[in-house]
Amino acid sequence: MSRWINLLSLLPNTLLTILVISIAFLRFYDQTDFTLLGYLAHPRTWSNRLTVAALLVAVVNLGVEWNRRNRETDRLVQAEAQRIAEEQRRIAEAERATRRARIEAERDLALLNFLVDPSPHNREVLMQVITLLAQYRQNL
Repeated sequence: MSRWINLLSLLPNTLLTILVISIAFLRFYDQTDFTLLGYLAHPRTWSNRLTVAALLVAVVNLGVEWNRRNRETDRLVQAEAQRIAEEQRRIAEAERATRRARIEAERDLALLNFLVDPSPHNREVLMQVITLLAQYRQNL
């Protein structure tokens, strides 16, 4: 479908070019320059008709270009939104990894302190870290 839309979007530009060339041909040349113009009864009338057709095609071309620009803008907005969402996901993942590393460091430090000095204070700190780890596991 997109190929046909792209092909049809070339049509107004091409038709407009042909019409402008035809208008110029009818306006600036006569039967003495080109015998082909002898077949037309009123070249000036045909030139006026082609001018109206060229204006109509120019308006259609404006609509086609406007639509193309809107589609391109929408595509860029969607790409930017996707990039922002991906960046936010990466940031959230980095924050989770940092928090996980901090909790693991606290756990290791509390365990080492308890193994070196099994005092009631170090036992309490170790229990707090274990409680924190249990809460962290429930949040996952």
